[in-house]
Order: sequence, then C-alpha cells, then structure tokens
Amino acid sequence: MHVADERPRMRLTWCHRFACHDAVMAARAGPVLQTAEAVRTRRVRAVDAVEEALRRIERLDPALNAVVDLRAEQAIAEARAMDGSTPLGRLCGVPVLVKDLEDVAGMPTRKGSVLLADAAPAQRDGLAPARLRAEGAIVVGKTALPEFACEGFTANLLTGVTRNPWALDYSPGGSSGGSAAAVAAGMVPIATATDGAGSIREPAAFCGLVGIKPTHNMVARRPLPDWIDLSTDGPLATTVADLRLLLDILAGHEPGDPDVAPGQGIRGGGTHPALPTRLLVGTGFSDGIPLPALVAAAFEQASAEFAELCRCPVERLGVGQPVERDELVDVWFTLASAEHVSALGRDWVTEGLDRMHPSAHSFLADALTIGIDEYLAARRRRFDLSRAVDDLLGADRLLATPTVGVAGLLAEGGPHPDDPDGKIRDNVYVNFLQSVTGHPAITLPAGMCGAVPFGLQITGPRYCDGWLLDLAAHWEREHPWPQAAAGYEPFRL
Repeated sequence: MHVADERPRMRLTWCHRFACHDAVMAARAGPVLQTAEAVRTRRVRAVDAVEEALRRIERLDPALNAVVDLRAEQAIAEARAMDGSTPLGRLCGVPVLVKDLEDVAGMPTRKGSVLLADAAPAQRDGLAPARLRAEGAIVVGKTALPEFACEGFTANLLTGVTRNPWALDYSPGGSSGGSAAAVAAGMVPIATATDGAGSIREPAAFCGLVGIKPTHNMVARRPLPDWIDLSTDGPLATTVADLRLLLDILAGHEPGDPDVAPGQGIRGGGTHPALPTRLLVGTGFSDGIPLPALVAAAFEQASAEFAELCRCPVERLGVGQPVERDELVDVWFTLASAEHVSALGRDWVTEGLDRMHPSAHSFLADALTIGIDEYLAARRRRFDLSRAVDDLLGADRLLATPTVGVAGLLAEGGPHPDDPDGKIRDNVYVNFLQSVTGHPAITLPAGMCGAVPFGLQITGPRYCDGWLLDLAAHWEREHPWPQAAAGYEPFRL
C-alpha cells in the first residue's frame, strides 16, 4: 500500500464545447424538484408536465430508442384528475418512465425478451413505481434494457439497440440504459433503475448523471428480484438534490421482506465525520490488466480532485485489494445466474435458449450447470468478501474507483474502438463488488472520457448513504455538470 499526503491541485473541467452550457449554471434542484414545485403551486398543470414529456419522447426517442412502451391516455387522464383536486405528494405531477424489468399495473413486463413479447399486463405495481406514484408521480411509459438485465449494454432482440444521447454510436450502458438515456436527453425528470452488478452506476456514468446503488436492505424488495440478495432498486438523476429525494422516497420497509428494518426513508448507520479520514484508491481489483489510457487519466484526475475536496490522505490499493477479482466474479456469477434460472424456471430457460440474445443465452446456459453445493458455497463465500470490505472501510474511510473501466461501449455491444484486441476487456465491469458485499456506492459525473462522460465511483461503509449524498453535493457545488447531454435541453416547464 502507498499513502500520499500531498496531492496535485487540479481542476476538473468539462470539454470546452460545454463551457457555456446553460444547464451547468441552472439551479441544482433539478427537474424533479422543479416540476413538482411548479405543479404543487399551480404555476403549471400536471397535464402540462405529462404532455410535455410525451412530446419530448415523440421528438427525441426515434434517434435513441430508449422508450419501449407508452400509456399516454392513462397518464393524461391521471394528470387531469390531479389538476381537478389538491396536488399532493413530493412528486405531484412529475412524469416518470419505468424500466421494463419492473411491474406497472396494466402494462406488460417484457424484460427485453422476445420470449415475453406477449406477456400479460401486470396486476400490481412493483415497489418503485408504487412508491413514486404514491408521492404523485405519473407513469408515462417504460424504458429499454438488455434481455433479462444480464448485460452492460442496452440492446436486445425485442426492441433493438438503445443509443447514448452524448454520442449515438455508443451505448448508454446497462442494464438501466434506457432510463439513463431518457433522463440525460431530458425526455422525463425521472426514470427508474435497478442495480445488481452496476446497472444504475454504469448507465449513470456513461450518460453524465449521478446515481446511487443503496446499501442492500435500504430499499425493500417487491416483487422479489431474480438476483435475490444482489439486486436493489435505486435512483439516478441529473442533480444530487433530486437523487436524494428519490432515494428517500424509495427507501424503507415493506411487508414480506424480512431483511429491511422498520421505517421509511434514508436512515443512518452510525456516526460519520463530516469528511473521511482516508481515501482508498483502486482501479477495480482486476488481475493486473491496466486501465485504458483515457480511463486511467480521467480517474487519476478525478480521484485527486475528490481527495483534495475531502482534505484527506490517499492510500493506493494494490492488485487483489480488498478482494481478488476472480473470486469476486465467481461468487457473483454463481449466485446471480443460478438464481436467475430458478426464477425463470429451468425448463422454460432450456426451451427458450435458442431465441435469446447471445448475452442472455451465454449467461443462462452456463447457469444450467451450477449445482446446489456450488451455489451454497458461493453464498458462504460472499460473507468473507463482505467482511474484507467492512474491514477496509471501517466507519470513516471511502473507496474511489472508476465507475466503468472503459471509455464507452459501442451501441451494438462491441468494445471501445480503441481496444486493440477487438473484444470487451475483462476489467470493464468494475462494479460487481458493491452488489456482492452490499455496500453503498455513488457515481459522480467527472468530466469527459473521449466521446462519453466519465464517472468516479465512491463506495462507503454500510448505511452511510446519506453521507455519500452529502459528499456528492459538495462535489457538485465545486464541479457542476450539465443537466442534459450536449444538444439536448433539461426537462423544464
């Protein structure tokens, strides 16, 4: 380990073409808080907000393919009913898109799969849509994802390829790629997301958004996710204030989940200092594969700036710290893939393999070979990995890594064009760790990395989600980022 007390003083900047972007100087409340306040004070009608979202989707989505289904008539009717009453809730009148992994009553949940193209409409809202709607949000449609959410780019055989609004040749990431693209393009103020291996953090990073994977058991599970102990609902947003509000709405107990403590909203897990005592810096725990030059340069600058912001010493982690990557990936894959086959049904998976996208086919075909002893051994090994990260972070240390170990992925699922071996590198996905161990992690917009934005990932001790949001707000004040991709306008009324 190497500890450095002196850090270069650098200032992160967005590429000069964004220097005059009006969103940089906009109020940091963001479109969620702004829209809700406008409807609550009757400055605008809820129907105005919904119709504006539908107009933006109609105009912008053909180039991005982020939205896969709409409920326009129902949304307008709900908005008119709200306008005829007293607007209530922290999200009153705010249009929302829902990732098509989550249930919305009256809409099919197709999960990006041709095998579910004729799925029956859901009978009940999933937890995230239900909690958002309880606060007055209005669902206008659904967003794209890779088939069964098992890939880091958003493309499937049912709805096609989803593109990044920052650079159309590139993917917005996955699996919440459609949601991130829609928010970054200003189609809606809110689009829901889930994270079982970086599926909030990676799309947020590639689309210039802030996103948080909460501490596991901060947000209850309903219905039970396919990856039982790995996947969680969580928010992504254009500003930290919006992100904090959304997490506070999503967080809390739900009958039937035995692992979530009673109560609602963001809760603390102990006393933390205003600033960390040390920033641990690692490159993703790969087995010696270096980061691409663009990513390494962006990460060095961003992590140095974050350390300076926190006024704390830096400790550089070596390869294999805090856990060996091969061990981590093996535990994650064994748990996630075996649970996915069980959730879908072994016979159903076997019969449908040949109709799946190559990524889903590979993931689930390999899972069919996992036996009960191997699965249970992985569950036990997860506790050792979690203990290693608990010991590393203690109560007052933070871990900085790149959110993604590549300067973008091509929209169709290919590697970065600068990758010399012509395939996606083994160390691209550096965010399995927090999904296995359950620690909270936030991705912060930190400038550009080639054609797409770069995200700095900060991981903290369990239940320090509020602390991470406080530090993110401090970062945002010092390094404001655009509230929409270049060439797009933030959602405003």
